[in-house]
Amino acid sequence: MIEARRLHILRAVADHRTVTAAAAALYLTPSAVSQQLTALEQETGHRLVDRSARGVRLTPAGEILLTHTNAVLAQLERAEAELAAYSSGEAGTVTVASFATGIGLVVGPALARLADSAPGIRLRVRDAEGDASLPMVLDRQVDVAVAVEYRGAPGADDPRLTRVPLYAEPFDAVLPLGHRLADADRVPLAELAKDAWIGPFAGNPCHDVVVLACEQAGFQPLLEHWSDDFRAVVALASAGAGVALVPRSALRGMDVSGAVVRPVEGAAPTRRVFAAVRCGAEGHPLIRPVLAALGEAAG
Repeated sequence: MIEARRLHILRAVADHRTVTAAAAALYLTPSAVSQQLTALEQETGHRLVDRSARGVRLTPAGEILLTHTNAVLAQLERAEAELAAYSSGEAGTVTVASFATGIGLVVGPALARLADSAPGIRLRVRDAEGDASLPMVLDRQVDVAVAVEYRGAPGADDPRLTRVPLYAEPFDAVLPLGHRLADADRVPLAELAKDAWIGPFAGNPCHDVVVLACEQAGFQPLLEHWSDDFRAVVALASAGAGVALVPRSALRGMDVSGAVVRPVEGAAPTRRVFAAVRCGAEGHPLIRPVLAALGEAAG
């Protein structure tokens, strides 16, 4: 009989591509992960992974088992949800990972709503960029991720996750006060092709939004200054270091007196935010009210 915990290890290895990375995500030693993979291969009678200096790759048999693994683990999540519902599940802790602006915009307000509507539920919040929170959900480090669409993100049809759309927001152009387009009502991105740019580091979902918007306008941004902190980005723009695109919600309450903020001409680059849980967990009596509160806060 195949043990479910070994299926979880197989999926972590498939997600992280190396035994070492999977072990770190699961808080196991690499040798323990290797032992469990060997045991799983013995249980199934098939070689499931190919190991090389580059990492670990699933064999065709491993890919077949992974497809069933996603279904089995989702069903186990549903079983836990139903059992928790049977025993009322009115009290407990739910851990939410979210990027900083998402915490301010939806997670904080959701926490306040739950204090009234579901006082038995305690939210534990972790600050994590949108591309980091989804692996944390899959590795069972957190229960809910508030994440952002980005290149390479698991799609809406990914069998491992259930997604709940929360909100979409445009990026605005941030320019130094003396910029030649400072008096424009709207900023055509193509006109910024030769400017120095300030932006997030590669790997940050907002970096993808900025680069893709510039590519669609016909150029690659000349990124000379890098920061994942939008306050630092605005401070650099205010100092005349360059131009930037910043999510509108990140500008709320920020001192932008040293810069000019203008909407982008045409279709504005957009950040799309959603909540995600492991497939099957959306019906859990602790998680369901949290997803509802996040939706209400975003609505």
